[in-house]
Amino acid sequence: MNILDQIIADKHLEVADRKSLVPVKLLEKSIFFDSKVVSMKKYVTNPEKTGIIAEFKRKSPSKGVINSGSKVETVSIGYMQAGASALSILTDSKYFGGSTEDLKAARHFNFCPIIRKDFVVDEYQIVEAKSIGADCILLIAAALEPEKLKSLAYFAKSLGLEVLMEVHDGDELDRSLCDGLDLVGINNRNLKTFEVAVQTSLDLVDRIPADFVKISESGISDPKTLVTLKSAGFNGFLIGETFMKSSRPEQAAYNFIKEYKKLAAAEIGS
Repeated sequence: MNILDQIIADKHLEVADRKSLVPVKLLEKSIFFDSKVVSMKKYVTNPEKTGIIAEFKRKSPSKGVINSGSKVETVSIGYMQAGASALSILTDSKYFGGSTEDLKAARHFNFCPIIRKDFVVDEYQIVEAKSIGADCILLIAAALEPEKLKSLAYFAKSLGLEVLMEVHDGDELDRSLCDGLDLVGINNRNLKTFEVAVQTSLDLVDRIPADFVKISESGISDPKTLVTLKSAGFNGFLIGETFMKSSRPEQAAYNFIKEYKKLAAAEIGS
């Protein structure tokens, strides 16, 4: 069993526990549940913004503890002030050190699109995402059968949420594309081996239909890479570890974005 299979097995158990503790009817009474969704698509594709989806995560299975000391309030506000287009908040506790409280805190302090970054396997998690203030959910093609992914996407749409589907290769992309998606992300990190290659994004970008917002995820540590990905056709870029490994992730984001804007301006000028 690889790490992804283990995470998904654990996630099914976790969701069963959460269902027994907090029923759907209670989630639907949240102050966030009927709130209007802030569109991730619009913010990421806004030409006056960077397209960067800045991520808050404390640890990962591949890196262990990345940053246990930073506060989600400080970092999320700093990300947006630095020029990020949107936020990604990890809510998985066992493997990523996150929680639903992290997303609630980010929602409280920011008016911007927020994606709930987790391993969604059940409709319950989508109701939960809406109840904690998320605007978008992640569906991982490697973790879901195509029909299950499609049904979860349609359910999310029925609640007004947007959907980012993440794939790692062309087979996942071809078998899982459906009209219930808004954004398609290419994860440059293989969740089964943890190897990272930005070339994965470049190889697949033209296979994503123009109907979907195109996102490159993981392994982006150099602003020059963003320029390359942008010119290849990507609208957005999910960046977490590059910022979070700093003691002040918000400052790291500011420095990165400042350099990216300078490079992008030079590219346009040339």
